[in-house]
Amino acid sequence: MLFLEYPKCSTCKKAKKWLDDHQVSYDDRHIVEDHPTAEELKMWHEKSGLALKRFFNTSGMKYRELQLKDRLPEMTEEEQYQLLSTDGMLVKRPLVIGDDFVLVGFKEQEWKEKL
Repeated sequence: MLFLEYPKCSTCKKAKKWLDDHQVSYDDRHIVEDHPTAEELKMWHEKSGLALKRFFNTSGMKYRELQLKDRLPEMTEEEQYQLLSTDGMLVKRPLVIGDDFVLVGFKEQEWKEKL
C-alpha cells in the first residue's frame, strides 16, 4: 500500500498515526518532493471511481491562486491530470493507494471499512 502525504499537514499526521495505531503497513511518499505523475493520477482516478475534482486540494493556496474553481470545468481530464502532476500541493492529501482501492483525504470511517 502506498501512502502519499505532506509531512507538515495536520490531517496527514493524523492519518499516519491512525495507520500506525492500526498496524497497517505502507510505503510512505512525500507528495511535494515526489509528486504523482499524470499517468499515476489517471490510474488512481479510474481505480477510485471518484470525480476527478476530489483529487484537487480545493482548500489550498495554490488552488485559489490559479483560480481553479472557475477554470476546472473548462479543462479536459487530460489537462487536469497534467496540472495536478506539476505540483504536489495541488493534490488532495493524504492519498492511500491499495491494490483495488484509492482513498482520498482522511475520513476515519471510510478508512476503517477499507483497511
